[in-house]
Amino acid sequence: MTIKPLADRIVAKKQEAKNMTDSGLYLGEAKEKPSFAVVEAVGPDVKSVKKGDKILYDYSGTSVTIGGEEYLIIKEEGVLATL
Repeated sequence: MTIKPLADRIVAKKQEAKNMTDSGLYLGEAKEKPSFAVVEAVGPDVKSVKKGDKILYDYSGTSVTIGGEEYLIIKEEGVLATL
């Protein structure tokens, strides 16, 4: 199933928080998980991000699960930065 966002919406796949540093140290449970995602699709009015971009987003938006995968649908204004 393909999700096609409308207007200025973005569909992104949430990224899991790392539990180990690059040097091999395990991290404890964080109080808040980082809000990173990879853009899967963009609506026709989105100007600042494209498919494949890694983004940092605020907590606005809607989480949906389709085919066992968790996606986030947010407005473009909810994107704080690209990485």
